[in-house]
Amino acid sequence: MVQLSATRRGARLARLLTERQLADWGRPSEPAEHIVAELAANAVLHGRVPGRDFRLTLRLDAAGALRIEVTDPRGDRIPRIPDLVAEEAESGRGLRLVMAYADRWGVDRAPLPCKTVWAEVAPDRADP
Repeated sequence: MVQLSATRRGARLARLLTERQLADWGRPSEPAEHIVAELAANAVLHGRVPGRDFRLTLRLDAAGALRIEVTDPRGDRIPRIPDLVAEEAESGRGLRLVMAYADRWGVDRAPLPCKTVWAEVAPDRADP
């Protein structure tokens, strides 16, 4: 778990840290990097509260499944499942990418006022 500034630089750092951690674990990083990039960007864009950071957590379970969690201080802004019909919509594309790369994803209300957006990637899905 790491706290990152709710800035574009913090979002970029989240992706780089994910790449490094997965290399240390000997895991391919491409799906996770895309997921982290989108969730971190959303935390910066939609979940930012001045003076508050966002948190990135990466976990591998015993079976090798990866769980990515991004927690931000805007529990009042819960992401919605993107409307797959509205292809020209100006927002929601990032969550479509998360849906494409993850086996499962969702939102948990964290202790107020926070929320955690999470995604899971099965070990076989993470193989190149």
